[in-house]
Amino acid sequence: MSTFFWSVPKENVKNLNKHAIIDLIRFTPNGISRVELARELNLTRAAITSIINDLQAMGIVDEVEGQIRSGRKPIVLEINPHRGYVVGMDMGATHVTMLLANYAAHVVKDVEWTIDIDDGPQKIISQIDEHLHQMLMEMNLRMEEIKAICLGVPGPVVLRGGMVSEPPIMPGWDKFPIESYIQSLWDVPVTLGNDAELGAIGEWAYGAGRGEENLAYVKVGRGIGAGMLLDGQIYHGADGSAGEIGHITIDENGPLCSCGNRGCLEAMAGGNAVAKRAVELVKKGQRTELSTIRPVDSIQSKDVIAAACNGDLVAQQILSETGAHLGTAIAGLVNLFNPSMIIIGGGVSQIGDLLLEPIRQTVQKRSLRMASKRLRISTALLGRRSSAMGAVVQALSLILHQEIEN
Repeated sequence: MSTFFWSVPKENVKNLNKHAIIDLIRFTPNGISRVELARELNLTRAAITSIINDLQAMGIVDEVEGQIRSGRKPIVLEINPHRGYVVGMDMGATHVTMLLANYAAHVVKDVEWTIDIDDGPQKIISQIDEHLHQMLMEMNLRMEEIKAICLGVPGPVVLRGGMVSEPPIMPGWDKFPIESYIQSLWDVPVTLGNDAELGAIGEWAYGAGRGEENLAYVKVGRGIGAGMLLDGQIYHGADGSAGEIGHITIDENGPLCSCGNRGCLEAMAGGNAVAKRAVELVKKGQRTELSTIRPVDSIQSKDVIAAACNGDLVAQQILSETGAHLGTAIAGLVNLFNPSMIIIGGGVSQIGDLLLEPIRQTVQKRSLRMASKRLRISTALLGRRSSAMGAVVQALSLILHQEIEN
């Protein structure tokens, strides 16, 4: 049973079972019945009834008709969606995605806007504050109706400090007290998470990774990071920097990376690397529709993706090279912890098989057969929302498990 959303309570067994039941209700597709809960947790019907009655009295759980095509519909349990709202946010190097969701994790409003992460924490958090209040005004909601907030960031997160530590692509953010700053601003419980780890949670809960115990979510944007689910638990590492796959060395004589080393995966396959490679080939006189973009130095990774989708051979070659670099690093992950699934997410990943096929071919070539024989590699089912949905999941986990304790 996964407990990465809550600490195992020490008071009594019934309280522990409440936590387990809440998560089984939340994450079982199409709901779960009392009988199924009793079977899953090896408890008596009487014990399950007692716990469910407590949760219903608290207004956390409802009983509803299950979704089946024909026959008598079973009665299943669900989290009461009307109890309140949470906000999940994914902050990348160039964008913020903000989702407003109810207690059943159904998104009722989404907003996305561009940023420059180099602007620093106070300016960007001020923008987030402005967009949050605008969204609440549009939805006719008060701040008091937001019960919890989770923000995902593209850097190593110090969980106990609510801050990032030495993030390669977040200048000015090191040791800034993000969590406490936001909490004082909005007076709402706040939790901070790494964007790739939240992507893994989002895809595990509601996307391509449902039912998987061992998976990696690799987020490919300007930066590259991986969120790893090992034996049903998110693995953070000793200091929160686990999954920094973007700083695996691919070529020791390669281009300079933002971390100060040369030839890192991020410097060879991140969004900026894709754009730089395109600029280089255009300046060499390659025949490509990218040469029509003026000035040439303004080419971005999204332009390369668009050109590749239009059949541009140079753009497709760039993405093939990018996929091969990603595959080399991912093969190391596969050999190291033997996941059953790799999910590719982030902006660059949305091109699909033009990127996935070279990744698959390289992983197959460079990983041990035993480690990769059951491996599936796919794009994120939730698309650009993976990390933001993971933030929704984490915000709900924070408030639901707090409410059970109170």
